[in-house]
Amino acid sequence: MAALGTLSARSPILGTPPLGPSNRRFANAAAILDSDETPPELLRRLKAIERDFGRRRGRIWGARVIDLDIVLWSGGAWSSAGLTVPHPRFRERRFVLDPLLRVAPAWRDPVSGLTVRQLRTRLTRPTPAPR
Repeated sequence: MAALGTLSARSPILGTPPLGPSNRRFANAAAILDSDETPPELLRRLKAIERDFGRRRGRIWGARVIDLDIVLWSGGAWSSAGLTVPHPRFRERRFVLDPLLRVAPAWRDPVSGLTVRQLRTRLTRPTPAPR
């Protein structure tokens, strides 16, 4: 398989608690990849890598060795059958935002206009106690 592109940044691997029914922690990371491929072309290749690692599709919250997603794209937003960029739920997932903050804190979400740093702050700021 040909290279996916050039790796221009990568976060450290961060251990995070599970989302959904699991008893184990997960290892999450983010990377910036420079590629000439369109998001659907890149996604096809990422899913092939998942299959090579033994990932089988079909079970939501199912056990998996690897999960590769396109979270953001320098071209802004993209929508096609089976792919929406930015990832529809990345703004509410700390396990995505924490590693992403390490590699692209100033990257703007093309939908909200907020930076990764602002999204992470919104997600983690304490909520005021009810009066």
